[in-house]
Amino acid sequence: MFLPTTIKEVRERGWDELDVIIFSGDAYIDHPAFGPAVIGRILEAEGYRVAIVPQPNWRDDLRDFRKLGQPRLFFAVTAGAMDSMVNHYTANLRLRSNDAYTPGGKAGFRPDRAVDTYTRILKRLYPHTPVVVGGIEASLRRLTHYDYWTNSLRRSVLVSSGADLLIYGMGDKVIREVARAMRNGFNMKLLRGLRQVGFRADREYVERLDVETTLHLHSFEECCASNEAFGKNFVEEETLSNMMSCDTTLVEAVDDGYVVITPPHVTLITEELDHSFDLPYERAPHPRYNGKGDIPAWEMIKHSINIHRGCFGGCSFCTISAHQGKFINSRSERSILEEVKRVVAMPDFKGYISDIGAPSANMYRMRGKNEELCQRCRRPSCLHPKLCPNMNNDHRPLLELYRKIRETKGVKRAFIGSGIRYDLFDDSEYFATVVKYHTSGRLKVAPEHTENHVLRLMRKPPFAMFERLNERFAEVCRREGLKYQLIPYFISSHPGCEERDMQALAEKVLGRLHFTLEQVQDLTPTPMTLSSVMFYTGVNPYTGEEVYVARSQEDKRRQKAYFFGGKLPTEQNMQRRSASPRPAARPYAVPSKGKKSAVQGVERSASPKRRFAKKR
Repeated sequence: MFLPTTIKEVRERGWDELDVIIFSGDAYIDHPAFGPAVIGRILEAEGYRVAIVPQPNWRDDLRDFRKLGQPRLFFAVTAGAMDSMVNHYTANLRLRSNDAYTPGGKAGFRPDRAVDTYTRILKRLYPHTPVVVGGIEASLRRLTHYDYWTNSLRRSVLVSSGADLLIYGMGDKVIREVARAMRNGFNMKLLRGLRQVGFRADREYVERLDVETTLHLHSFEECCASNEAFGKNFVEEETLSNMMSCDTTLVEAVDDGYVVITPPHVTLITEELDHSFDLPYERAPHPRYNGKGDIPAWEMIKHSINIHRGCFGGCSFCTISAHQGKFINSRSERSILEEVKRVVAMPDFKGYISDIGAPSANMYRMRGKNEELCQRCRRPSCLHPKLCPNMNNDHRPLLELYRKIRETKGVKRAFIGSGIRYDLFDDSEYFATVVKYHTSGRLKVAPEHTENHVLRLMRKPPFAMFERLNERFAEVCRREGLKYQLIPYFISSHPGCEERDMQALAEKVLGRLHFTLEQVQDLTPTPMTLSSVMFYTGVNPYTGEEVYVARSQEDKRRQKAYFFGGKLPTEQNMQRRSASPRPAARPYAVPSKGKKSAVQGVERSASPKRRFAKKR
């Protein structure tokens, strides 16, 4: 039985009241790959009466926001599986014509900044009912962040939306704690004592926090006035979010109050993750979508299996570690194999599992050899600048899992559709096994660039490692008699990448290696990534080095023109452009008093730059 989406479905369950109502920017698909379904099923398993309102109409008389009435505990709001701005706009800021999370792939069924829009409507209609926000949009916007779509810094989503509480990261454990804290009514004191949440507070509350475990970030206003302050905030946020164990509460002043972010939970253990995946999902879109067309995101993943969460790659442009965490949380073989059997039993299954995957498909069960060292580690990546010597990159557990999946009755082939970290390979037969048994004819990998100075800023391995992979791939294919293709993906316009770097990429990949490229993707600077900070400030906040940024659409077009048409520059023009002044980076300092920020017109202060300090 699906979670109810209408008052009729609520009454069919014999309920006269709901405990939690979830508003989502995605269509409702009852499957563990979709966050609203996971949160709803977790709460249901705890005994709460839960309903989902998928893709409510925010333009009409707001009947979708009224139809289920007022919940006993709280409203839960998520933009869905993607940040709504990334969902809506291309890297060159053009409106997309489709939405993979909507029936028929139709666009226009969710607003820009969905968390803000839904929450403000609910607070207007039900001012006394708590609203809890979560999901990737809320998670990555929990503090001051760069917003590519307005080219400005924006306040925490807690401030812009008016939400009462924010859950960041994967909310499996936290949502249960929040519901328990509200079981007998809204109790902000209990909620503020939880881990992995954010909320607004006044000075009196902040002054009572433990000075030993509280870190005061630069304020929103200071970040608007000084790129250095914004960059330092990011370094602290990323470092603390990637620690195995953290007890530091973050405090950020904004307007006349504060945003408080409590420390994260430790990574879920296997049994806890299994619980989230083993719940009684219908594993299908809600029947309300019958006859309205396929939902592309569902069609892509319905015959796939997710085997773990988290990623320790730490790529500069990626939000996975910021949202799911750096440390790997793996499912048990039992849970995975039971899900394989459920996929096999699906009426439209033809014998082919589309993906045995994860954020990085070959990190299953990997962790540090000595976890005491991991406890002290503050690196954002276990792979960059090189593989951590404490990392146990043993692929044998994954190879054994692959074998058991291949031997499952009804499985003809099980493919690896997710990305593979080739800088993680050990001396096992992992790569050969993937090529021989788990490739559908095309193996996709993401070297992202060829030039080492750009790769360093991306936190990606040297291109020479990809070239060795290409040779090994060809060797395995020759040995096994396979006519397979290696498909590399690249990023253009990443901070540090100039037009000459894309020309060098084209010469190496198209010329020397003779690849035909399917995708060279313009960078979209998403909140809470190192790439977005460098894009905004023109500076690497970890080193203070200035970084070239291709900001204009013309600069971006020229970088991609080497691959997908357009008039290419002559060598003479290239030299002329290289000698001309670069677009200026935003000043990395606090200007003199009285000048206004280029960002949101905030009045800049004459106070000197200050160090991060614990509350005195």
